Amino acid sequence: MIQSATSNYVNEYRQVLATLQKTHQQTMLELYSHSTPFQHVVMTLLSARSKDSTVIPIVKEFFAKYPRPEDIEQLSIKELERWFFKIGFYKTKAKHVHELSKIIIDKYHGQVPDTLVELVSLPGVGRKTANCVLSYTFGKPAIAVDIHVHRISNRLGWVQTKKPEDTEEALKKSVDRKDWSSINKLLVDHGQRICLPIKPKCQECGVKMFCRFWKDNYS
Repeated sequence: MIQSATSNYVNEYRQVLATLQKTHQQTMLELYSHSTPFQHVVMTLLSARSKDSTVIPIVKEFFAKYPRPEDIEQLSIKELERWFFKIGFYKTKAKHVHELSKIIIDKYHGQVPDTLVELVSLPGVGRKTANCVLSYTFGKPAIAVDIHVHRISNRLGWVQTKKPEDTEEALKKSVDRKDWSSINKLLVDHGQRICLPIKPKCQECGVKMFCRFWKDNYS
């Protein structure tokens, strides 16, 4: 069952976002906002289940040599595997990067599509990656729910969900459309540094007074 936030938590979410904005540190997609839409797709795909600190130096060097889908199409999957070796699930991701490069060239004439339906049709691109591209690349309202957004939304009490897909649906019902893109940006950074999966740093958390997890366990 999907449950959206109670009215109490809905009223507080803007205070949480405003507080997190004060200490926000840029995530990978913000740091590389100057990248092309194609590069955003690839780096977001590669970052799934991998740390930004691992992915960033790899994509920086990789895109310096192979910035376009036409460049990547010329590489073999084995060559891509050597590039992505340090990234989790590198074999699958290398295959997907090669396939989506060809599709973007053949079907979309080298241009990354800007709709959710078209993006999720690309190999290796799920809803989270697609929503990241819509938000960070094309500036469209979207809530990209990764493990951090899913975990923190539930801890705060904004949602009561089991799956990221359900979290996205519930958040869209509770959060104003103009705030959608702030959710991923702020919660991902908070989840990487403070609201950790195991042993969250609650004493250092600036929004614990709004957090159901904190109130249930420590207050």
